Amino acid sequence: AAVAFKNAKQFDQAREACLREAEAHENNKAVILDSSVPCIMALQEMQRLPEAVQLIEKASMMYLENGTPDTAAIALERAGKLIENVSPEKAVQLYQQAASVFENEERLRQALEMLGKASRLLVRGRRLDEAALSLQKEKSIYKEIENYPTCYKKTIAQVLVHLHRNDYVAAERCVRESYSIPGFNGSEDCAALEQLLEGYDQQDQDQVSEVCNLPLFKYMDNDYAKLGLTLVVPGGGIKKKSPNAAQDKARGPATVGSHADEEEDEYSGGLC
Repeated sequence: AAVAFKNAKQFDQAREACLREAEAHENNKAVILDSSVPCIMALQEMQRLPEAVQLIEKASMMYLENGTPDTAAIALERAGKLIENVSPEKAVQLYQQAASVFENEERLRQALEMLGKASRLLVRGRRLDEAALSLQKEKSIYKEIENYPTCYKKTIAQVLVHLHRNDYVAAERCVRESYSIPGFNGSEDCAALEQLLEGYDQQDQDQVSEVCNLPLFKYMDNDYAKLGLTLVVPGGGIKKKSPNAAQDKARGPATVGSHADEEEDEYSGGLC
């Protein structure tokens, strides 16, 4: 009946039929997510995505209670994809829940996929404090499974996030802690990050931009590449110059000479 209602584009009736079917399955101590698919699709057609997500979350909880956590995680991922463009905040929550379920089942690669989606959404939404924590979680798992090259890439993403948070100390600590990852010290990733931090610390926008335009940065996931391309050092992003350089340039050669004379006269009698 639900399928027939859906095909006839009578979505309210399709929804009601699906809910009644789900209730019957529940009363019969059976949990069948596929039986709710027509209902979810009907809700999509009606642009009632939060309600659809709520149904999937309920189904995932029932799967967990009935000892099928893998299916529960898949359901949560499905809900995240469904709501991602409407409510990224909710999608992040769903992906993190799915990652937690996969991790508990020791399916670490699937957990990493979910965490990666959550991290990118957090960066896209400028929720950088949370993004930094999410990336650290990813990096820890990649280190656990000995995927060291990906650890390097996650370190780059972490540093960019920390610098956008204006937290140079956290960025530097992140690189320093990564020296313990096999192969990191001496890698091109490490060299580029050291150069980036040096430019940032010296307020050298040219050096920072040069590093962030390296293929190593530009060909990261789009959300992280954007962080690199939009990174501005403190102080308006102006390269550090000698204290009097800017004034000298503005005043011209004649003024420079008179300025030097003034300095000489000021100390002509000695410091005392």
